[in-house]
Amino acid sequence: MSADGAAYDPRVALQFFKSSGTPQKVPAGKVIFAEKDRGGRLMHKPSTMYLLLTGEVELLAGRKAISTVKAGEVFGELAPITQAPRSASAVAKTDCRLIALGARQFREALRHKPAFALMLMSLMIRRLRGTIAELEAAGEIDSANKAVQQGAAFDPKHLADLARGLSDDPPVYYERRQTIVESGQAATRMYVLTEGRAVVKIGSRVVERLGPGGVFGEAALVEQAPRLATVVAETECALLPITRKAFLALVKMSPGFAEKMLGSLAERVRLTSARAYATEGKEATPS
Repeated sequence: MSADGAAYDPRVALQFFKSSGTPQKVPAGKVIFAEKDRGGRLMHKPSTMYLLLTGEVELLAGRKAISTVKAGEVFGELAPITQAPRSASAVAKTDCRLIALGARQFREALRHKPAFALMLMSLMIRRLRGTIAELEAAGEIDSANKAVQQGAAFDPKHLADLARGLSDDPPVYYERRQTIVESGQAATRMYVLTEGRAVVKIGSRVVERLGPGGVFGEAALVEQAPRLATVVAETECALLPITRKAFLALVKMSPGFAEKMLGSLAERVRLTSARAYATEGKEATPS
């Protein structure tokens, strides 16, 4: 595990899950959760995430297997964060042991071990990068008539708390149509939009709109990798820059900040994955 705690470490994940959950057995063939399930029919509530201790679990979109979960890996992690219907199903391929955490248990564990949020963000970002690469290869990023998500993470109170906690990082301002960050750039900061509006673009296509409270740039900051997207000021904008050092400190010290950042990132992963699955379904449908 890296010094900043962002790299995925199964031992740290086990400590996190055991702090609020207990191991349980799942027989081969058992449906752990179902695509679009809203709860009540299966093993746990729909807002449950899992750590697989032993065995294998298969994830399916429709009837198509999309990946296999191995021992030590986390799955279903978007559910307690986004509270949205599942985008895939999970079925035990073999007899398994796992630990399940519901939304309340997840928030409780995060209060005790907020640094785990960094690992979870890194996991989500890798998935997001892979899904975007698949969409670009399929020509879906630049296709028209796709809904554009309105992104927001922080309400005015959280913005005020952030501003107080980052008094050494003064706001920055951009004019209408000015590029704030560009895809492929090295990242030194993430940003919280405090005034105005901005658009997030992948290739030539707008994939997200941001208003006050919206955040961007966290993916490149967590992984210290090139930026995933270009962000352009749609109006005059005021932004609160957050350095990597400040970001890591905030995540580790503030469960509330960590939960907000996870929510913003998880929603991006969920929507991008849903678009990818819809593309696969379209291609699989006979003409």
